[in-house]
Amino acid sequence: MSGDRSRAHKEVSPSAEGNRHEIRPHVLGLLPRAGTILEVAAGTGQHAACFAPELPEAQWQPTDRTPELFPSIRAWAAEAGATNVRDPLELDVTWPVWPVTAADAIYASNLLHISPWAAAEGLLAGAARTLAPGGALLYYGAVFRADRPPAPSNLEFDRGLRARDPRWGVRQLADLQAVAARVGLVFEQVLDLPRNNSLLVFRQPER
Repeated sequence: MSGDRSRAHKEVSPSAEGNRHEIRPHVLGLLPRAGTILEVAAGTGQHAACFAPELPEAQWQPTDRTPELFPSIRAWAAEAGATNVRDPLELDVTWPVWPVTAADAIYASNLLHISPWAAAEGLLAGAARTLAPGGALLYYGAVFRADRPPAPSNLEFDRGLRARDPRWGVRQLADLQAVAARVGLVFEQVLDLPRNNSLLVFRQPER
């Protein structure tokens, strides 16, 4: 009966369903095996359910600014048997104080292009406040990069986003790097992933 109730609460993001398995090895290769992993903008919970079972010694803390999604996060975790997924917490990245004050790693995906620029600043500043020394912020999504021409699909995606809300749009990696440097994070690397997406890695310096 409880399993039936869990399935009834599941919501499906087509983009998360399409990318979660293909990005999983890249994300898992960069996350710590233990400790607290904070997921920002967890959405439906599909990524948490896909990644957390592979890290049984870690505690996965999902968060989102939309509490209405919490039943879906719980349902996906229950179906996956991900007992290390904590109960979701409300978090808006622009808040000056986050409900999680310490984490060994932070993961976020497909957030910055559908948010005002303040969300990018908030994510990086919050990560700088929250990450343990040596901890990484991983961000998955579309970005424009100075070292290569933009993919036509990303240009079209960007135009569509800005038509919906002029505050939205695919972000420039250089702009994210500048904010990271300002708040004290080190940009470490960018990995090319399918569908013209990237995995960005920012790291808290060792103290």
